[in-house]
Amino acid sequence: MTSAAAADAAASRARWLAAFAGLSFVVIWCTGYIAGKIAVGHSGPFTALCLRFVAAAAVFGLLALISRATWPTRRGAMHSAVVGALQLALQFGGVYGGLKLGASAGVAALVIGAMPLTVSAFSLILGERIGKLQWLGLLVGFTGVLLVLGDRLVDARADAFAILALVIGLIGISCGTIYQKRHGSAIDLRVGLFIQNITATLLLLPLAIGLEGLHADGSQPFWLATIWIVLVNSVGGFALLFVLIRNGAATQVAALFYLVPAVGAVMGHFVLGEVLTTLEIIGFVVAAFGVYLGTRGTPATPVSSGD
Repeated sequence: MTSAAAADAAASRARWLAAFAGLSFVVIWCTGYIAGKIAVGHSGPFTALCLRFVAAAAVFGLLALISRATWPTRRGAMHSAVVGALQLALQFGGVYGGLKLGASAGVAALVIGAMPLTVSAFSLILGERIGKLQWLGLLVGFTGVLLVLGDRLVDARADAFAILALVIGLIGISCGTIYQKRHGSAIDLRVGLFIQNITATLLLLPLAIGLEGLHADGSQPFWLATIWIVLVNSVGGFALLFVLIRNGAATQVAALFYLVPAVGAVMGHFVLGEVLTTLEIIGFVVAAFGVYLGTRGTPATPVSSGD
């Protein structure tokens, strides 16, 4: 095999691996909505989040100690703390807060599903090049999200404060994705996620204590859902997200989120018995095609990474 053929084969394997990693992330992420819905039904939302984050921090901290991972400089640790504040505390605090204030799951999924557009807009401002094909993919993907959630949005009855909380969550995950790419990717995976989860715990703990009194009923469904959220979503999902962001442009990674509402609707149908309409199935196909377009565009210009 010639060197050129070997290079093509390696590139092909890398593309398939990236596609598999992206699909795995979407599936893992979507299971979190189902498990989270169960957990919040048995505890306060901020209490559930604090338990999730502190348990995940313990897992990543233990892994870092066992592997003798290299700890970052103070500046590097601060970068990870900012990511934790944005991607964990602000995003999930906003989403769970919005649901608590009356927003439906459909509206929450739609707002967070707009993340690729906000990441693209913020990235463009910060100097990241967005190709025409990527923009087309983003718009097609958002159309798919609207189709998937169309029926649910007609019946939505969320007030302004709930929507505001969801928008805060959207800003958190969008800014966190960009910040992670620019400043947090050089840090060891285990150490970075340990710092991020500890930061999120410290930020949300006052809300869990002051507003909820750390309420949880300790039932079997609560603990099973929490264990799943910690091990599968916080450990598996965010580790995979960290790797995806490290190896791809922020816009390409963000485009994967267009699949979340559609895949979540399919999971809700089979796991929770939610009705899956023809419109939602069409939306799933449209969203998937949008992701395909958005991740095939001209790669974004790399951005510098801090220490």
